[in-house]
Amino acid sequence: MGRKILFVTTDQQRYDTLGCNGGELARTPVVDGLAAHGIRYERAVPQSVVCMPSRSTMVTGQHPTTHGVYMNGVPLPVDAPSVAAVLHEAGYRTALVGKAHFEPYLDPFLRFAENALSRSGTRPPGGTHRGFEHMELATHGPLGPLHYARWLQAEHPEAAAGYYAVVDRDLEVNAGGGGDTGAPQVKVNPIPREWYHTDWVAERTIRWLEGLDQGDDWFCWMSFPDPHHPWDPPQSEVGRIDWHDVPLPAGYPERREEREAILDAKPRHWRLWYDGTLVSNYEAPAAWVPATLTTDQVREVNARNAVEVELIDEALGRVLAAIEARGWGDETDVIFTTDHGELQGDFGLLFKGPYHVDALMRLPLVWRPAPAARAAAGDVGGPGVVTEPVGLVDLAPTFCHIAGLPVPGFMQGRPLLVRDGERGSGGAGGVLTEWDSELFGVGVHLRTITKAGYVLTAYLPGTVHDGSEGELYDLEADPLQRVNRWSDAAMRGLRADLLAELSDRQPPPHEPRLQLQAPV
Repeated sequence: MGRKILFVTTDQQRYDTLGCNGGELARTPVVDGLAAHGIRYERAVPQSVVCMPSRSTMVTGQHPTTHGVYMNGVPLPVDAPSVAAVLHEAGYRTALVGKAHFEPYLDPFLRFAENALSRSGTRPPGGTHRGFEHMELATHGPLGPLHYARWLQAEHPEAAAGYYAVVDRDLEVNAGGGGDTGAPQVKVNPIPREWYHTDWVAERTIRWLEGLDQGDDWFCWMSFPDPHHPWDPPQSEVGRIDWHDVPLPAGYPERREEREAILDAKPRHWRLWYDGTLVSNYEAPAAWVPATLTTDQVREVNARNAVEVELIDEALGRVLAAIEARGWGDETDVIFTTDHGELQGDFGLLFKGPYHVDALMRLPLVWRPAPAARAAAGDVGGPGVVTEPVGLVDLAPTFCHIAGLPVPGFMQGRPLLVRDGERGSGGAGGVLTEWDSELFGVGVHLRTITKAGYVLTAYLPGTVHDGSEGELYDLEADPLQRVNRWSDAAMRGLRADLLAELSDRQPPPHEPRLQLQAPV
């Protein structure tokens, strides 16, 4: 009997939303328990801070430049390499339950396989899709032709209208607000908790696991759509956290003058978005102006976000209990992470975009290795903490390592560190992140390296950048990344070294360049 793998992802979750990472708002005892018996990563970095590129990196083990999904709306090719395919070929049973998002959701004619699958069942035509033999898909509410949306319409059609309408009648991303404060993309949702997509994803995962033979090795990617906006959890659960009592985040400068001074010291697109004069992507409602965000709206969004995080933690607990009930607990590795973060009030902003700071780039990542494997290696299985940067590009190689398989040549990461210094004094090198958006006639292009306590971002020429701008932050001295030291003479040598490594390590590009197919 081999090691089973439960890969758990959320969508758009900040590092500081977990108790084990110092979070004090949401209660996360299940993930905290995994960290107490496993490895907690202090600086896990995505290779893109938006959904489709980041998720494509997780399944391929490649950087966005190489797999080709450089922005949302660019579909991952059907024949792209996949870690699930590697595991399936080695005899693993494979499933993806919840949010995939390797292909665009705005797809009324079902051009893309993952959207069309809900019409034919849960087993892809031909046996597998991207190596998954079972796919049961969901996103945020009753959107698109996915399994959860079809289930809700068939079983509980009266509940569909309770969700926030992300896309309005003109197919624009909705900027309307609700709740007590009128915060953008907040809505009172009367749906019963057991019909909400978080519990649905957990229940469908348990159902798939129950159908396996006792001796099967399996890889299950359980992918929760929350706490990504819109913030519309079941209203019955909202009372867990009174938004009036929620403190403002450390990254939110309460005085308007201070906020704007910080933004003015960053590259130009920061302040332009804040003022509502530049919209570079579909990652936030185009009609929403960040400068209108109020302190009470920040509090209400963060309270609802924390409720969604708690529901995920409880749903994960039920899945882990089901795994224990099958007798698989000692042989199962559990990896918990997310695809990218959320601004959530930092710098007076919400949502996400081409802003490479900790709110979007420092992610929760916990790996609880199979207890039996740790015991066999003489490891008592106590808590560990890795402070060196690691990337989501390292996940696919880690799954191969867990399964006892060689890492395929197409993967560009390496198995996750299990302790600092494991790869010698040189460490693992810097971790790369990239951004390319070309939408609404606006182009923004970023290349970032995180290394040795610093984050450097170089801006390529685009609509408002001429290639000379950049950002450089000292994470120890300036953990909130308020002081941009790109032009600081004292940092000239460090900047040159980081720029040189950033340039030397750029991954090979996908040929031909893929085309944008849909806005999201």
